[in-house]
Amino acid sequence: MSTDDLLVRRERSDDSQSLSHSPSASTLVPPPTGSPTSVSSGSSFERLRNTFRRTETISSQIFSHISTQFSNAAAAAAASEVIDGTTTYPYPDESTPPTQPIAESVGDAGVPSPSKILAKRMKRARDTAEIERSNLVNICKLVVKELLEQSLRYGRMLDSDHLPLQHFFIVIEHVLGHGLRPKKGLLGPRKELWDLLQSVEHYCPEAQDITASVRDLPTVRTHIGRARAWLRIALMQKKLSDYLQALIEHREDSLYEYYEPHALMMSDEIVVIMGILVGLNVIDCNLCVKEEDLDSQQGVIDFSLYLRSSSRNADAPPEDSAPPALLDATGQGNMIAVLDQKNYIEELNRHLNATVGNLQAKVESLTTTNALMKEDLAIARNSLLALQAENQAMRQSSQGGDNTSTGSGGSSDKEKLKEKEKASEELAEERRKNSDLEKELKLQVSLKAESDMAMKLLEKDIHEKQDTIVSLRRQLDDIKQINLEMYRKLQDCKASLTHKTELMDKLELQKEDMTNIIEQLEQKWSHDKSNLGEILKNTSQTLTTQVSASEERAARAEAESRIEREWRISLQEKELKLKEKISSLQSCLKELAEEKEQNNKLKADLEKARTQWSEAQTTLEELGIQLSVSRLKVSEMQDQERHHRQLLSGSAQSLQATVDAVGTPSIWTPDNIATHCTACEREFNLTRRKHHCRSCGEIFCKACSEHTLPLLNAQGMPGKPVRVCNACYAK
Repeated sequence: MSTDDLLVRRERSDDSQSLSHSPSASTLVPPPTGSPTSVSSGSSFERLRNTFRRTETISSQIFSHISTQFSNAAAAAAASEVIDGTTTYPYPDESTPPTQPIAESVGDAGVPSPSKILAKRMKRARDTAEIERSNLVNICKLVVKELLEQSLRYGRMLDSDHLPLQHFFIVIEHVLGHGLRPKKGLLGPRKELWDLLQSVEHYCPEAQDITASVRDLPTVRTHIGRARAWLRIALMQKKLSDYLQALIEHREDSLYEYYEPHALMMSDEIVVIMGILVGLNVIDCNLCVKEEDLDSQQGVIDFSLYLRSSSRNADAPPEDSAPPALLDATGQGNMIAVLDQKNYIEELNRHLNATVGNLQAKVESLTTTNALMKEDLAIARNSLLALQAENQAMRQSSQGGDNTSTGSGGSSDKEKLKEKEKASEELAEERRKNSDLEKELKLQVSLKAESDMAMKLLEKDIHEKQDTIVSLRRQLDDIKQINLEMYRKLQDCKASLTHKTELMDKLELQKEDMTNIIEQLEQKWSHDKSNLGEILKNTSQTLTTQVSASEERAARAEAESRIEREWRISLQEKELKLKEKISSLQSCLKELAEEKEQNNKLKADLEKARTQWSEAQTTLEELGIQLSVSRLKVSEMQDQERHHRQLLSGSAQSLQATVDAVGTPSIWTPDNIATHCTACEREFNLTRRKHHCRSCGEIFCKACSEHTLPLLNAQGMPGKPVRVCNACYAK
């Protein structure tokens, strides 16, 4: 509300109060000349104000009387029409039919008085307007109720093909179009519904988006089409009740220019409509405004649907007689109804809170206006007292001049008349100056009040905008923080996605490798399975040859054992002889020096042997590692051929027995017994060392045991090469 409106309202209230307390024109009698109030400077000003107020009230009464007659005539003309949902007010493309006279003159004898005719017309128009308003309220209730039931039945998502939704738009269009003022004259502008809806953005700035989008629609060309599009978009945004509530709250400012006094929007019944529209905020609508033909005339409402539904509800059986399945469905429907009622109550509470806020703002503005008016009244009183004091001083001076003139008695009557005329002229001049000063004072006071009110409104607007800026900045910071968090989450998701894709690729490659390995193993197993018979035959032949060779070796070992026993006997005899020679050897101490030199040589040889032994040890460790690897491979082969061993159990046991018999020599010749080589019969000394044959167990010199031969191990497989004598190597 602007400051100009506040000042105009204040002046009107002051005028009405002064008019109610001021006397009528017939009682205004000028006071006597001698009284102080008769010559007050403000009396003429008060009379002028009273006259102006009386003329203003008379003109307002005449205007109201003419407007009521015009509205009553329009209502009487509309009484002959039937409300069918399409003819509440004319469309811009349609021509308004001429109004027919209510009654024809039927002769001078049967014509009633004009006052009775006017009273009947006013009563009929009033009754007709009330009936129209009640009809619109009732049909709006039925349509909204059906719309809510349909939305609950179909999941609260309605489109433009929904019949109750189409009926609702028709009814709300009639509600808003009821009592619109016709255009003034043939060339005067017509008050359209679109113009009224455009004024909503003055009270609700968020409605500017709807108005701009409706203006940009290419398929809508008429004002009524734009109004229909505006209503549909507002319903989709769930703001229709808020926007209409804003219009109702500013009824005196915005609706008076568009509606007649008997219109539904100007009556108290519009509050019922607003309460009904609040419940529509629980409905979700999906309307395509561009595809609808909003410029053409809307359809007719089929009231039989709503009458049938009401009669069906009245004839329905009670809920107690329903079966249990229907009771469950009814309970679920009751729960949905309770939820809808909860949403409705929350929406109504929000509207009430908004109304309370608006009323509080109005109370604050009225308190500030009242304070300003009190200040202006105090200033006017002070100025009036000052003027009265000045007037009193002028009176006293004029009375003193009269007394001096009468006391002298020397002046003539003409001089007295001239002085009186001069005094009256001066008094009139002073009164004129006082009136000018009062007007200027009133103008200055009004300008000051207007500037103060404008400053307060500007300060309030600035504070509200600063609070809005602070809240928007906070929201912007929160949105930025949320965007950063979402960006981080997006980066994490992208990284995890790339990692998972890489893992999937690796797993697919491993899967392909495993499938290839499995195919190769299957091929190898099938090949080994096919060659298993031939392998068994070859192994049986080799085993028979090995058994015969082991038997021959056993016979040879028995012969060698006999020879060994004979050698032992001969060695014992030689030992006795050697004991006898010990005494003679003691004389050979002189040869110790030579033996010492030989000992040094042997030490060098020993160092070489140690180095060779360490190298051999390392090679043995490496061979051990290879042996462990080979054992692992052998274990794997054993697992693969475990089911084949049952077939070879008998032959394997016999082979194990022969291997045990062959692998271990019957007699391992001890070192302290052998003094000569078994083959060349040379005597062992420090340079000629003893070497065992790993096959027969006899002791030979290095020259007679240079060869190596792989022998069979406990599993019947050939082992690593070992030292054997020439005879065993030849075999």
